[in-house]
Amino acid sequence: MKITMNRPWHRLAQSVSAGAALLATRAALAVNDLPGGPAVRQLDLHPPVTKIAEQQHWLHNFMLIVCLVIFVAVFGVMFYSILKHRKSVGHKSANFHESVAVEIAWTIVPFVIVIAMGAMATRTVVAQKDTTNADLTIKATGYQWKWGYDYLKGEGEGIGFLSTLDYAHREMSEMGKPAGDDYLLKVDNPLVVPVDRKVRIITTANDVIHAWMVPSLGVKQDAIPGFVRDTWFRAEKTGDFYGQCAELCGKEHAYMPIHVKVLSQADYAKWVEGKKKEMAAAADDPNKVWKLEDLVARGEKVYASNCAACHRPDGKGAGPIKPLDGSEIVLNDPARQIQIVLGGAANGAMPAWKQLSDTELAAVITYTKNSWSNKTGKLVQPAEIVAARK
Repeated sequence: MKITMNRPWHRLAQSVSAGAALLATRAALAVNDLPGGPAVRQLDLHPPVTKIAEQQHWLHNFMLIVCLVIFVAVFGVMFYSILKHRKSVGHKSANFHESVAVEIAWTIVPFVIVIAMGAMATRTVVAQKDTTNADLTIKATGYQWKWGYDYLKGEGEGIGFLSTLDYAHREMSEMGKPAGDDYLLKVDNPLVVPVDRKVRIITTANDVIHAWMVPSLGVKQDAIPGFVRDTWFRAEKTGDFYGQCAELCGKEHAYMPIHVKVLSQADYAKWVEGKKKEMAAAADDPNKVWKLEDLVARGEKVYASNCAACHRPDGKGAGPIKPLDGSEIVLNDPARQIQIVLGGAANGAMPAWKQLSDTELAAVITYTKNSWSNKTGKLVQPAEIVAARK
């Protein structure tokens, strides 16, 4: 005997199945609070880890209370007057002109309130601008779309690197499959600083206006091309703290996170020692003559970190981004390709990459000439990049 399910019950079963699938999907995408970063259903500011951030929190809460009191007082009187003196209970509107006392009152009272609020905020604003006597000075340069960090003064002086969004997170975004508590906040090279030390951050930009913001540290400073701005922080506990570029800087704005790692004094000293050894090992002689296979291998890493985001791992490009696979310039015009990589093109749509080393640029250009269908067998040596920079 064949048994068929009647349609209403069949539809109910389908709905239950779909609901279960939706709940399972949501469970799979569930995230937790990120210490030092955003929290699930967050309403308040990030927990502060600096004195400045604590003062900002206090001011924020105090101003909210003041505004709430004013709101209740003004609207309370207004609605009381409307209800108590309405026409339906026999009241007639008064006929009067301006009152000197009222004019003075509603001028003096708001003035006093604003002055009091401004006076309380002034101490914090002045402290935010006091970048003197810093233990460590770091320049943060905004690029489309990453951050460059150069340690200018203090322990770690001479260290410099780029900080870029982890490519796996970009792929998650493009596929619409976010995962992890640090989604779109993970970088390859976080900014590392010591705990309980005054860190001065000098901001500037290479192309358009960016902004260096880390809420837990109480820091937000614009990075403007051609200008040097500065701010500071002193973290009071170790840990990882996250922020993002807070100025709309182009199509990759959402992929420009900031990760500050605060270490103990001893661990920071070890990091500095290790980083300097790493930089010394990676330092290249621009006059060295490389073999094709070595440059291609080096260039593959540079491409994955810096170019694949726009030109894609397969070199096909996307939308207005021109493909490198089969490109006439890549295949036959090395001088033009070097010029574009160093200076950018299309009014900034293709950013300049002169912040990369001569060897890195030579390697990535060579990689594009010998990958995908571009089997040219041609290479560019670092010395050619050196000559093009002049």
